[in-house]
Amino acid sequence: MVDNQDKSILYGRLVVYRTEDCHRLPKKASVIPAIDNGYCGRCHSKILMHWQLPGAEKYCWQCANMGRITTKHCLVTIEEPNDFETIVNPCTWQGKLTSLQQQVSDEQIKALKEGKSHLTYAVTSAGKTEMLFLMLTLAIKQKKRIAIVSPRIDVILELKIRIKAAFNVPFIVLFGGTEDKYQYTQLILATTHQLMKFKQAFDVIVLDEADAFPYANSQLLVTSVYQALKKDGIIFFLTATLNTTLKKMVRRQEVLLSTLPLRFHGQPLPNLSVQRVNKWRKRLPIRVVRQMIHLKNKGIKFLVFVPQVKDIENVINQIKNEKYGLKILGTYAADATRLEKVQAMRDGLIDGLVTTTILERGVTFLGIDVLILGGDEPVFSAAALIQIAGRCGRSADRPNGLVRVYVQEKTKQVVNAIAEIHYLNNLGKHYEM
Repeated sequence: MVDNQDKSILYGRLVVYRTEDCHRLPKKASVIPAIDNGYCGRCHSKILMHWQLPGAEKYCWQCANMGRITTKHCLVTIEEPNDFETIVNPCTWQGKLTSLQQQVSDEQIKALKEGKSHLTYAVTSAGKTEMLFLMLTLAIKQKKRIAIVSPRIDVILELKIRIKAAFNVPFIVLFGGTEDKYQYTQLILATTHQLMKFKQAFDVIVLDEADAFPYANSQLLVTSVYQALKKDGIIFFLTATLNTTLKKMVRRQEVLLSTLPLRFHGQPLPNLSVQRVNKWRKRLPIRVVRQMIHLKNKGIKFLVFVPQVKDIENVINQIKNEKYGLKILGTYAADATRLEKVQAMRDGLIDGLVTTTILERGVTFLGIDVLILGGDEPVFSAAALIQIAGRCGRSADRPNGLVRVYVQEKTKQVVNAIAEIHYLNNLGKHYEM
């Protein structure tokens, strides 16, 4: 039970209480019915007739993985007071932005000062995280509360490493299965799902990979982000691929826009190299296997993207059965050991990693090449293919790489991805670092 000394855990949050315990709340606490008039007070979903427990008690199935709430619960919050200590020098980063990165950073700072939301449209590996640092520094000094969020856990874990290295500001990391215990901090890193637990808490929300699944396809998650934002708060959207929603926001002037089509090292994004193959699930074409062996012999690590989870075991078994001497692991969204396998790849302990689109974005491996099996299948949208291409060339030491797409036919999404990468690279030629 929360007492007056612990009331900070209610600041800007929606904390679940049993209704009979609501008389023991701290002062200034507000109470919201967990389920009211047939709708959930946390995720705003309509409560369906069959979402019912014994005794006619209704519950919300839609957000049950955040902790079950029923008609016998209430949601408790205290208005966000921005009760933070002053941090004089919050940023310890010693890096230097390029002139183009500095321009974007200046535009972000301008948006912060003017209280206007902002969209950074920058090619993968343009340095989107580092460009945020000056804006974040100013926001921290101004005692604003900040959430850096993304739809993908892997993106958040990558950001955790960078933020920890660049800032001496306490923060917590929230996602399903996180080991961090909630505490009141000026800065949080979280998956977008976690914002269901907040109400008008943040002055600034940074939404990284704003076009990514599941956020881009979920009105529930969009609503959660705006619920967690203060009425006068602003959002900084970051993306490497503009979807329809983001394009509309730009056209309607709902956001200020900064564009950066050059990667941080000034080299172009590798474009797709397309090769036709037949029935690769039945037997891996020899040209695919030879490509893997070639990369191994050259000491180049690689990712192999496949359309479905079941394809991972299929590919790995075919390689093992042929005894090519390749050391390869596989991973996917529900893999409990995914983080360990990603680290093994980073540490150079394996030759390659077979994966679904879960690793299409937000994860950095230096000096790798990429192979895509079944690149003509629907799961590989043009945006996904562009993001996958962005896994290559992420270091100044090896700014280029191979992105080989194996298809049975050259589909519209493959053609569109090639055209978009070509457009960005062409646009980048007119920019000077």
